[in-house]
Amino acid sequence: MTHADTPVLPSETLITAIAALLADVRHVAVGASSPMPAAGAMLRQALDEQTRHVRLSILGSVAHNFFTNGSGELFDCAGQGRIDAFFLGGGQIDGQANVNLVGAGDYPQSKVRWPGSFGSAYLYFVVPRVILFREEHSPRVMVEQVDFISAPGVSPPDVYRPGGPVALLTGKALFSFDKTRPGFTLVSVHPGETLETIRDATGFDFDHPDEVPQTPAPDAATLALLRGPVLDKLAETYPAFAENWRRDLAAQTQHS
Repeated sequence: MTHADTPVLPSETLITAIAALLADVRHVAVGASSPMPAAGAMLRQALDEQTRHVRLSILGSVAHNFFTNGSGELFDCAGQGRIDAFFLGGGQIDGQANVNLVGAGDYPQSKVRWPGSFGSAYLYFVVPRVILFREEHSPRVMVEQVDFISAPGVSPPDVYRPGGPVALLTGKALFSFDKTRPGFTLVSVHPGETLETIRDATGFDFDHPDEVPQTPAPDAATLALLRGPVLDKLAETYPAFAENWRRDLAAQTQHS
């Protein structure tokens, strides 16, 4: 058995879902320590290679980053409307798409502290397609209301805000976000998950269709891109993640 015959890994389904969310973008930026969003952006570029150019700006990469001044240049580029998509995570995310990157508990005596807001609020306001990505999907992360708002999901109507959340992708499911309600709608569940398991793992209410579809797995051609050029490119910025990916494929091959 070769890697081409190896069953699809959960991470490969997630990366494929990220690439689908990036359809039609011209320029996608990825922050530091974000290997799966980076892989999804690289897959989007590979899928569209024959028809158009998708620019990637992956912080921490030499080969896939045209910035020469780090995040400061990223912020300028976003403010000029030259970045179409970006990713945000959070220690907590609530049903209004508020993000908490500061800590859990009553601020400033937070019992748990996270890295901090940095430029998250600014980018949330100016980048039109912000994808919330957090692999852990549990009630401690997907909460009814965040303990501290690092970046608000929505703003009053009189606030100029061309950017904001469009989707939430986790290790269990994909949601869309409607800023006019505002709130999330369950779009699909990943293999092995159901509407009930998503409800149990989510601290906020959400809409859903009567029949919730399963998140599509990559087809053979997409899988070949993922396990070939995407994996090779990703190793330049995220060698440990790429090595673990290769190890998981090898283990699946041996056990199949």
